[in-house]
Amino acid sequence: MTHLTELSLSEGLAKLNAGELSAVDWTQAYLDRITQTDPAIHAYLTVTDTLALEQARQADEARARGEQLPLLGVPIAIKDAISTKGIETTCGSKILAGYRPVFNATAVERLLQAGAIMLGKVNLDEFAMGSTTENSAYGVTRNPWNLEHVPGGSSGGSGAAVAGGLAAASLGTDTGGSVRLPGSFCGISALKPSYGRVSRFGLIAYGSSLDQIGSLGWTVEDVTRVMQVMAGHDPKDSTSMRLDVPDYLAQLGDSIRGMKLGIPKEYFIEDAIQPEVLRAIRAGITQLEQLGAEIVEISLPHTEYCLSAYYIIAMSEASSNLARYDGIRFGAKINKDDMWDSYRATRGQGFGEEVKRRILIGTYTLSAGYYDAYYGKAQAVRTLVKQDFDRAFESVDAIVTPVAPTTANRFGSASSDPMQMYLMDVFSVSANLAGIPGMSIPCGFDDAGLPIGMQLLGAQFKEETLIKLGHAYQQVTDWHTHRPKPIHA
Repeated sequence: MTHLTELSLSEGLAKLNAGELSAVDWTQAYLDRITQTDPAIHAYLTVTDTLALEQARQADEARARGEQLPLLGVPIAIKDAISTKGIETTCGSKILAGYRPVFNATAVERLLQAGAIMLGKVNLDEFAMGSTTENSAYGVTRNPWNLEHVPGGSSGGSGAAVAGGLAAASLGTDTGGSVRLPGSFCGISALKPSYGRVSRFGLIAYGSSLDQIGSLGWTVEDVTRVMQVMAGHDPKDSTSMRLDVPDYLAQLGDSIRGMKLGIPKEYFIEDAIQPEVLRAIRAGITQLEQLGAEIVEISLPHTEYCLSAYYIIAMSEASSNLARYDGIRFGAKINKDDMWDSYRATRGQGFGEEVKRRILIGTYTLSAGYYDAYYGKAQAVRTLVKQDFDRAFESVDAIVTPVAPTTANRFGSASSDPMQMYLMDVFSVSANLAGIPGMSIPCGFDDAGLPIGMQLLGAQFKEETLIKLGHAYQQVTDWHTHRPKPIHA
């Protein structure tokens, strides 16, 4: 018998709607699992158990009155970079210890209005800067498939919470792959929307022109249900697009026969990819072809410049965005006799090493005499990358690639060498540079039993294409049904 915490969001929602399960019972099952196993995984930074049970009680009463809401009674975890009213929001940093926003992020508010239940806030690389969740000031998060391996990052807590049976779904953020990488490493589905499709209001900024809030769950249907609720224009976010939101759920079950899928030759360099990952992705492509899709090779010629351009832009924007954390308005403060000494002490002790490294690099690339050589040139490369994708989507409906060159690495193997950590993002940053949607879906396991994710990329504001494609794949495969062995703390 399937344990309540092993249900997908869609399975649990079906049971709620059929009267076979109460929101209180489902929520309590997750809270019990968190108590039992999260000391070993450390996905959560804050567990809002009293609030969650009260929201669950209200959800059951609403359902009894006949109310119908898209996520009524569904327990969800929220990445700790997303503002939650009255609930500590640290961004994984000591500099924001004790910070409690006075408002909810728009994405959170829309989930709550749709009936979702907030289980708590989950761990991340500090200020979303990292690919392994080793950079959090509050300890590492471990991969439920193997506790000696990372869950990916920066939304590692979001990925581990779903894979560990600690939430039915979760919200993460994706600046250069931070939703898709944990999706791949944790064996779950993850969707990064197009830039401007989901409001960024209330998201604590890392790279403002790159950040997006995304969803993680066991299945494509799960992340679609969350996406359907979050998407849409928000006047509080100047980058939010005034576009109609398609009925994403209506795409579930549609045939992919006749769709053209591009395979970029620049993403399939055998020497650069773990052999099991390459085999799994190729097997996934074959499966899509058997479903009626046409496979064509394409070229994205500026791919080799993506990683460099991404890190210059991201670090430059981080340098600007994180200047506000000076101990004056909110967060930690270390008092000194001189104002500038207070600034230096607060920022020097409040920020972790990786954050300080990125601020320093970003400040350099924005400085007089270097702006045009670095930031300006990186933005020019970004335009070329977007043009590559625009041309590709004139002839194909979607693009298929690996999410990452390897499966989840062991702790310490990347954090000790920042360049190794940055290289994990080599296949994912291009989607953020171009502002297009990306999805990770489980497609296999390596010889050590660690999950492998396949990446689907679509044209801007064509999330429905990825949803249709990913769901069709999951109807004929069972990778998304696998669960890690139970963990006992």
